[in-house]
Amino acid sequence: MSIWPQLRRSRTVRAGHPTGRVLRCGLMDTMLADLAVSVVLCFERPLDDDRIAAGLARALERVPVFAGRLRTVDGVLEAVCDDSGVPLDVYTVDGTLVEAMGRVTAAGSDLVDRVDALAARTGGAPLFTVRVTRTADGGTVLGCSWHHAIGDLHSFMLLLRIWSAAVEGEPLPEAELVDDQDVLLDGVLPVEDCGRPGFRVPSADEAEQLAREVAAGPRANRTVQIAFTDAEVSRMREEFGAAAGRRLSSGDVLCAHLLSTLRELDGDDADRMLTVPVNARRWLGLPPALVGNLLSEVHVPHRPKDGPAALAGALRVAVEEFPTAHLNLRSNLGFLAALGRSRLRECVPLGFEPQARRFSFSNWSRFGAYRVSFQGQHPVFFSPAANYPLPWVSWSVEGFRGEGYLTTVVLPARLAARVRGTEGRAALHRYRAAADALPASSAVLPKVV
Repeated sequence: MSIWPQLRRSRTVRAGHPTGRVLRCGLMDTMLADLAVSVVLCFERPLDDDRIAAGLARALERVPVFAGRLRTVDGVLEAVCDDSGVPLDVYTVDGTLVEAMGRVTAAGSDLVDRVDALAARTGGAPLFTVRVTRTADGGTVLGCSWHHAIGDLHSFMLLLRIWSAAVEGEPLPEAELVDDQDVLLDGVLPVEDCGRPGFRVPSADEAEQLAREVAAGPRANRTVQIAFTDAEVSRMREEFGAAAGRRLSSGDVLCAHLLSTLRELDGDDADRMLTVPVNARRWLGLPPALVGNLLSEVHVPHRPKDGPAALAGALRVAVEEFPTAHLNLRSNLGFLAALGRSRLRECVPLGFEPQARRFSFSNWSRFGAYRVSFQGQHPVFFSPAANYPLPWVSWSVEGFRGEGYLTTVVLPARLAARVRGTEGRAALHRYRAAADALPASSAVLPKVV
């Protein structure tokens, strides 16, 4: 594929009437304020960028924070719905759609205009960007990047569904903005939770080590995508469920198999920790239309000697016991009050511990990415783009055309090479039968393991 995309059109999309509403960012929003999230949706046929822009403008009426800007007032991060707008650029490339899909996770793929999170934090950059890339064979890549402070994946999917409905001329789904997330949570959280904050203040030596890890990330780590069929995951569920003595979800077994296999290939038999983010809306009885970072997590010990079925079972127990054993949002608020907001940027999430090889597994499946429609066509491929080049971070979504599962994982370069090799493929796909058809993703994308 051509590495020189040609810019054909550039514009700024606005709702057309700023609300001026100011949203006080909560603790979780602020902790994520140095991060951006980027994804791509691929379509087999052309999309009309005028219709895309017009639909986005209508969607921004419902979710104006995506067209706003951040600012800090008296130490508090705020999002101002001032309708500053969303940049939307249209490019063409010489390559095919399949070639573009194969480059989605490459740092230089040029399929997304990545939000500059640090610049946006001070109001100097947009909170959401869109790049439309037209491929030579008539395909379209819709690359989206948003500032993590304004919302999680759930929030982006709310915007995407509204945007899709606007393009298709359908009734727009609802979305609710939160004026002050910490106040909202204070009103719905139990008086006591697990008592363990989800953040910590690293020592000076550890902070320096983490900074070096971040700086070296693009050179030291590689992103690998692994495709599993529904049949593979079904076999895992049957075997792991029987061993664990309980019903397990696809996410449980996929996480356990992936992590156990990676540790096996790495020759790592030490006890380590697994962190899995949890969407807290349902558990707190909050409306699914709420925009923001309404996230918590479960932390599960991984003891390789116990086997993957034990890990899958422990993860299922942790999720089921989340409200009583893992919910920590009240503790987070207390942690902030004791620490002082001025020191918040010194903190790191518990799940951010690359030197201890703490693994993070984010399950993005069942968010409905393959159900959205633009101009009558559904995406054939949805994937995270080149996000955080830090090791031991993963995201799992449905695969090509919504079939099976596609896991994107960042690993140290040497381990990534082993995963891509014959040994790695055999270990990862030990639950694949000889008669199974290849996963749709691996049949289309040659670099997928």
